[in-house]
Amino acid sequence: MKIYIIEDDKKLRAELVKLLSAYKYDCSFDDDYENIISLALEKQPDLILLDVNLPVFDGYYICREIRKQSDVPIIIVTSRSTDMDELMSMNLGADDFITKPYHSQILLAHISAVLKRCNSQSVAEKVEYRGLTLYPSQSKISYQENETDLTKNEMKILTILINNAGRIVSRSDLMNALWQSDEFVDDNTLTVNVNRLRKRIKEIGAPELITTKRGLGYIL
Repeated sequence: MKIYIIEDDKKLRAELVKLLSAYKYDCSFDDDYENIISLALEKQPDLILLDVNLPVFDGYYICREIRKQSDVPIIIVTSRSTDMDELMSMNLGADDFITKPYHSQILLAHISAVLKRCNSQSVAEKVEYRGLTLYPSQSKISYQENETDLTKNEMKILTILINNAGRIVSRSDLMNALWQSDEFVDDNTLTVNVNRLRKRIKEIGAPELITTKRGLGYIL
């Protein structure tokens, strides 16, 4: 498994490489932070470890831009430890969040869990629903001649709703599917993601598909 490390603390990065290499992970990194996004994508890693406090661009920007182009699993590794930092990370498409300082075995457990979870998800090449076509592996949707990209969370929400078409999907179930828990995630985060998804669908001229069932959840 290939892991790309975006960390500007050279001492910490060297420790990470040593640790991960000992567990047979193939590690790579770059110091060109002007082009770090394209460099990360060129490496085609199985997972990215991403710091937040970085030169040129912060980790949140990098996470968002990578997520526009790739579904590669991203774990935010940072000294920032507020609930807002974790919430922002997940909302931008990160798969996990771990704070520094961390125990090496905890980090390894997070990496293993994310890789297992992401690799076990079978992705259909194309899903169609009422004229709307989803391309999960490319994280985009199309309607007639128009198409637009979705974030990882937007694609997950739409896929879950389509798989449960005609049935109400509770907010709690959606939050668990997106973040594996609804305990530490602000309820408003799901609303933001759903509203963004609705906007994306509207942008390509597709009819409104998602209906809110107040107090219950969402239904197609």
